[in-house]
Amino acid sequence: MFTVSLQKQFQTVGNVFMGGILRSPLHALLSRNTLLITFKGRRSGKQYTTPVNYALVGDLIYVTSMKDRTWWRNLRGGAQVTLRLQGKKVSGWGEVIEDVGSSLMTYLRASPNFARYFEVEVDSEGHFVEADVARAARPRVMVKIKQDR
Repeated sequence: MFTVSLQKQFQTVGNVFMGGILRSPLHALLSRNTLLITFKGRRSGKQYTTPVNYALVGDLIYVTSMKDRTWWRNLRGGAQVTLRLQGKKVSGWGEVIEDVGSSLMTYLRASPNFARYFEVEVDSEGHFVEADVARAARPRVMVKIKQDR
């Protein structure tokens, strides 16, 4: 069993690796559903960058994270963000959604391939099972990002 410190080290190495690929000409390997989000720490003022999965819904970008992660807390109340989205630098405004039930359904409709990751089944009519979506939403938050024009 990994210690929390060792898990954090593996996560840091993974984030650096993912960031390197997403900033490179090889970004297409990952950028269909993974982006880099850069934001300023609310207290420290430092810039932070982390890779996250995303779904495009019209002109909005939805990102999901586990509540026990801390990066998203910097976006409470809204904050300017910079994204590395499909190989391009994009700026926008990110807002945290802490009650994610309907937003997670929107996210899954836009990116149904994530349903397996969230352990959300599809019923006989091809709809996501609402109880599964509600269960998957409980430990998560979402960030809704509107791109600057």
